[in-house]
Amino acid sequence: MLFPGGPLPLRIFESRYIDMVSERMKSDSPFGVVLIKDGAEAGYASTYEVGTLARITDFYQGSDGLLGITAQGGQRCRLISNERQPDGLNIGEVELIEAEEPLSLPDEYRALPKILANVMDDLGRLYESHDRSYDDAVWVTYRFLEILPIDLRQKQLSLESSDTGARLKLVDELLESVRGP
Repeated sequence: MLFPGGPLPLRIFESRYIDMVSERMKSDSPFGVVLIKDGAEAGYASTYEVGTLARITDFYQGSDGLLGITAQGGQRCRLISNERQPDGLNIGEVELIEAEEPLSLPDEYRALPKILANVMDDLGRLYESHDRSYDDAVWVTYRFLEILPIDLRQKQLSLESSDTGARLKLVDELLESVRGP
């Protein structure tokens, strides 16, 4: 699951993905990340239609010899068509979903940036080089939704939504349920 602006660390060991990463890095172009709805990544799978474009921002060889990459979420996209190549790599055609304009955080949610800042500082390296926009409700909701331990279907619905107010309400309710009475 990847939200716009969010990090995606991956360990790459299958040849189809090594080839895809190599091609994406050479062409400096993004790849799409869509959540599997039914099936398995290694076999037949159906996916949700809305996902996020990802651009590789870093790569390294792990101590186990595997390729590690970090990608960053870009624009949301809608899958128009897809096919599975003989090597098992799924490729598709997408249309871009218009990016949400930054939105000032409403006063009733003024505590959220401080909570998020504390959590992001604790998460360490994964977020240390990312720009932070604590005054933008769009950015704040995406960060919370990617790190909160909620059902992937709920995360997917939030990714598909362009209603920042609804996402703010969801984040606030989730945090309230953790805090308790």
